[in-house]
Amino acid sequence: MAPTDDTEQLAPQPSSSGTTPAGPPADGVAARPPARMPRWLPRAMVLALALFGAFQLGSWAFHQLTGLLVNILIAFFLALAIEPAVSWMAARGMRRGLATGLVFLGVMVVSAGFVTLLGSMLAGQIITMVEGFPDYLDSVINWINTHFQTDLRRVDIQEGLLRSDWLRNYVQNSATGVLDVSAQVIGGLFQLLTVTLFSFYFAADGPRLRRALCSVLPPARQAEVLRAWEIAVRKTGGYLYSRGLMALISGMAHYILLEFLGVPYAPVLAVWVGLVSQFIPTIGTYLAGALPMLIAFTVNPWYALWVLIFVVIYQQFENYVLQPKLTARTVEVHPAVAFGSVIAGTALLGAVGALIAIPVVATLQGFLGAYVKRYDVTDDPRVHGHRARQTGPGLLGRLLWARAARERAVGTGSVGAGSVGMGSAGERDASAEGGSFAEEDKG
Repeated sequence: MAPTDDTEQLAPQPSSSGTTPAGPPADGVAARPPARMPRWLPRAMVLALALFGAFQLGSWAFHQLTGLLVNILIAFFLALAIEPAVSWMAARGMRRGLATGLVFLGVMVVSAGFVTLLGSMLAGQIITMVEGFPDYLDSVINWINTHFQTDLRRVDIQEGLLRSDWLRNYVQNSATGVLDVSAQVIGGLFQLLTVTLFSFYFAADGPRLRRALCSVLPPARQAEVLRAWEIAVRKTGGYLYSRGLMALISGMAHYILLEFLGVPYAPVLAVWVGLVSQFIPTIGTYLAGALPMLIAFTVNPWYALWVLIFVVIYQQFENYVLQPKLTARTVEVHPAVAFGSVIAGTALLGAVGALIAIPVVATLQGFLGAYVKRYDVTDDPRVHGHRARQTGPGLLGRLLWARAARERAVGTGSVGAGSVGMGSAGERDASAEGGSFAEEDKG
């Protein structure tokens, strides 16, 4: 069949590339352009992925460097604490590096001497307890045989312990624990070295550090930063020195008691009580008093009771008499605020947070106090907890007066409309006068 003219016009013509072009849309539907991705969407996706990766990397790095950051924080506050002593030596012509070295040398000598004396005391007590253990065991065995009609012997008990599986497992676990303790000791020494080096650099190069920090700030911000730094130095140093003074007083008081009771190693125990009770918040008093009580118990059990009573009484004296007077001039932190800051610091950074919580709060309090406007308090008795004096009768007096007026009005009137009207008028007058007294009392 031969094609007509219409079919020749509607037939698709091949293109130069050999493909057949698409025909017109059927049923008269208009052609729509294909959907295209917005130009900003790929960039947004790449930016979101980059931010997520940066956040994950930063979180991982922060967790890995938490120990180092905590050590730097301790070193910074230690440098602030010794800053007054270093500045005092530097003002008299000594180089800051040498002054900082002398301060650290003094601290290290005192710490080494204390640790040596404490170690020798503990070693001596352990040796004494080990040497006297057989006699103590014999006395216990004799008491059991006498009261319970048994025939126990120390040799049988020793052989039973040596052949028991419990002792074998305990020795194996102790050998494993020795390795763990050795690793912890090495890690602690490394952390101590890190804190010492950073605190030395912070204290020796304090002016250079402040100059470098202020060089990137405008003049107005420089004044605020220097003011905050000065307040931090004053508060941290004041906290350290006040605690040192209270440690000295506490050590002298406990030394007098232990020497009077004849407890051995009284000087070392007194230093232990003074330092631990002052520089370990909240539980330091109980930790400090446990060791003297244990040593006193080896001398006489009643001596341990006397030591406990003295520790409790002295702690109350320190909390309510000595500490408020000393810290009011240095730290100026309310005891409730100090206790709350110690709890918050412990929750955030553990023992380190408990140590630096009070200096941090004192610094923030001193810095913010310069920007808080204060006004004179009015001389109102309610400020001191007293009730305001009433100018008129009280509520009970007004009720009794209104009732008496009502009874007089009812008693003098006759029974009828007039008496009722008078009674109502008397009630209204009494209520009105009672209301006037109420208004006066409110005024």
